[in-house]
Amino acid sequence: MNLFDYISDRASKLWLEAYLHTSMVVQCTILAAVLGVLIGIAVYRSPIGSAVATALASTILTVPSFALLGLLIPLSGLGPTTAVIALVLYGLLPIVRNTIVGLDGVDPAITDAARGIGMSRFGVLTRVELRLAWPAILTGMRVATQMLMGIAVIAAYAKGPGFGAEVFSGLTNAGSTNSLNQAVTGTVGVVILALILDGVYVLIKRFTVSRGVRG
Repeated sequence: MNLFDYISDRASKLWLEAYLHTSMVVQCTILAAVLGVLIGIAVYRSPIGSAVATALASTILTVPSFALLGLLIPLSGLGPTTAVIALVLYGLLPIVRNTIVGLDGVDPAITDAARGIGMSRFGVLTRVELRLAWPAILTGMRVATQMLMGIAVIAAYAKGPGFGAEVFSGLTNAGSTNSLNQAVTGTVGVVILALILDGVYVLIKRFTVSRGVRG
């Protein structure tokens, strides 16, 4: 069976895997963004705190995917929960780092002016600083999403959903009928999904970042 026949015969299953893969990556990116932005807000005014937060997030990223999943499986078992925990942890670094950079890059004169017209500290943060830091935060989310698209394939080791099952099945049964079709279909599927999501980020930036800030 050639590749096109394989895809045609299993179209409904592949569509489901594509949906599950995308859904998991998007949800994990959102969770990582919430945690990463909160961490960034908490530490960006402290050089030591910023360095520690970035170092810890970087340390997580240096742990091999298989090793982290192996450590999590005894705690959360096989299935989506373990995959989600791993992906959220891996997605933190670019978001935390870009949040810190974005907030730290806000011109002090702008925040002083906001306080001068009576804004509270919380108001300055939410209505001025975070809005100006949004392009950097969005870039961090974009980078995290592209990273997680690939790492989500490895999450199939812990029975995570998505195209990883297709890739792992093909590699595990190498040499058997359709093994190459499975590996190629899963790999190409992930690349296509990554390109689609990257295009979505371009649209989000276009509609949420003013032309002046986009430069």
